Amino acid sequence: MVDTPKLGRSSRVFSADVTAPGTAQDSFGAFQREWDSQVGQAWPLSGLDFGASREFRIRVRAATALDTVIANAHSASYIGQTTGTRDSDERVLMHLMSHGTWRFSRPDERGGTVTVPAGSFIVRRDGQPTRFEVSSGATAKVLILPTEEFGSLLDGRHIVGSVRSPVVRVLAAHANMLGTVAYDLGPAGLQSARDALLGLAKGVVRQEFDDAEPLLAPALARAAMNLADSRLADPELSPMSLARELNVSVRTLHRAFATLDESVGTYIRRRRLERARLELVVPFDRPSVMEVAARWHFSDSSHFIRAFRKQYRQTPTEFARLSDTAGGGLEPPYADESPR
Repeated sequence: MVDTPKLGRSSRVFSADVTAPGTAQDSFGAFQREWDSQVGQAWPLSGLDFGASREFRIRVRAATALDTVIANAHSASYIGQTTGTRDSDERVLMHLMSHGTWRFSRPDERGGTVTVPAGSFIVRRDGQPTRFEVSSGATAKVLILPTEEFGSLLDGRHIVGSVRSPVVRVLAAHANMLGTVAYDLGPAGLQSARDALLGLAKGVVRQEFDDAEPLLAPALARAAMNLADSRLADPELSPMSLARELNVSVRTLHRAFATLDESVGTYIRRRRLERARLELVVPFDRPSVMEVAARWHFSDSSHFIRAFRKQYRQTPTEFARLSDTAGGGLEPPYADESPR
């Protein structure tokens, strides 16, 4: 099954599901044909020799941004070897693993084997024949990047590390955003977003984040928002703790949020109010206003009520009562829980 939106010259979106039963070589051939017809003129896939592997199953959704590709891939288990025959040595591949394991090695075993488990990443040049083994259900974000942008940074090495490192968090946040909006960006916006992606990827290789680069400010803000969302119940959550975890100064973090329409503290408060609001409409064992205020770390119920009224133009009690009258449903402007 392939979904093909109208394609532009600088940005494309590709979606393929090759999970039907079939031989590994036939399934890969089907996937390769779809890739070549929709995305692959500038990004040719390496050929694969599956040897004794019985299957090749994969679901991929990818977006291109000029000379880069951002792909989300979910794979069944298989073992294969790239043939290195399709000019893919002009690309750098970065795998950010979220589930399962990919294992890479040279056929002649020079340089040994590199295992990349969930929670890890690898940056490597594609092109030379490489043997790899993919565990069942492996899921990764894969970035395909132009080699010339990296110069001698890789120097034949594989760069491996944790996806929880500050610069990788920022890179992943930016890649997620770019993969979603690339097709809607104009030429200037696409160029800026692409440049930021490559700047962050080079930062991963160097293991440093250029916090003075203004192009990277939106990516830093998005990474901080993602991190804050995962820690809303943490009483220690603050701009200082976010800056410390992202390895930047508080001033740099505030400067990144200046590109948005709210400060770091305002974002944290808004997201906590949204979580609190959901608790006020549960049909059973509904907590009191005081309990909700404490759970989401407002200093007291009065502070919580004032913040809630400012955000939603109602007190928490009025909102809960209205929800009961409406049968528990949330009506606009209360239904949207997505971060701004």
